[in-house]
Amino acid sequence: MTSHPAFHGLYVPLVTPFTDDLLLAPDALARLADEALEAGAAGLVALGTTAEAATLTAEEKRTVVRVCAAACRAHGAPLVVGVGTGDTAAAIASLRELAAAGDAAAALVPAPPYVRPGEAGTLAHFAALSEHGELPLLVYDIPYRTAQPLSAAAVAELGRLPRVVGIKHATGAIDATTMALLDSPPPGFAVLGGDDAVLSPLLASGAHGGIVASANVRTADFAELVSLWRRGSAAPARALGAELARLSAALFAEPNPTVVKGVLHAQGRIPSPAVRLPLLAASPGAVRRAAPMASGGAGPARAA
Repeated sequence: MTSHPAFHGLYVPLVTPFTDDLLLAPDALARLADEALEAGAAGLVALGTTAEAATLTAEEKRTVVRVCAAACRAHGAPLVVGVGTGDTAAAIASLRELAAAGDAAAALVPAPPYVRPGEAGTLAHFAALSEHGELPLLVYDIPYRTAQPLSAAAVAELGRLPRVVGIKHATGAIDATTMALLDSPPPGFAVLGGDDAVLSPLLASGAHGGIVASANVRTADFAELVSLWRRGSAAPARALGAELARLSAALFAEPNPTVVKGVLHAQGRIPSPAVRLPLLAASPGAVRRAAPMASGGAGPARAA
């Protein structure tokens, strides 16, 4: 792919920092947002899976979006906001609220989770969101969470909807469907990697960027990985990609974002490693194993 759609590069789906007593820590979130953008992220994602969005109150969600939007405005970067529900009407209402606030450049929307409406129902769902939701949409294709797979033909049909501008591809594999999507995406349609450990080969195959939970740490290196593949610097990209894949495996050794939060806390970047039930905090061993890998940095050789 020689041209880039509107959404390309590295997007960091930020964790939601809590205090030890599980209160929202907006000041810590603001610091994380600013640090990610200063480190080279093209934009941020608020209220994604990594943000524990399902456990946040409506007011907490509004606070998270306001904090992330302020950082994005300061850096001239786009904010993508997660909107996930099995109710089409509720999703439209959420999209309209976001559009009215003016903070979001796009919404990240999965296939309706748990409902399993089939491809026809999923297409009808996104058609309704496209027609009535008033925001650009990034489809979140993550069937191991939604239980609704999408074929390459279905994704191509989604890409023809007026407000659908791309996809977060997180199917758990790079397979024939992936390659068909990358071979001929709809014009202006962004393909963003969402499986952290295989981000590098997906970029090598033509993806435009990634939405990568692991990039809450070593943001600059993940941004450099995207840049290296974009410039065609295959050898340093492969080396850095393999290193970051090992980091991602360590960060996902226990449910996301528990290890990520444990590492960020160990680095002194958030006030607590706390997560809200039904998640449990990462084990000390998982954090100890991941922490040394989280302290690398892109050097001159990688920029070659």
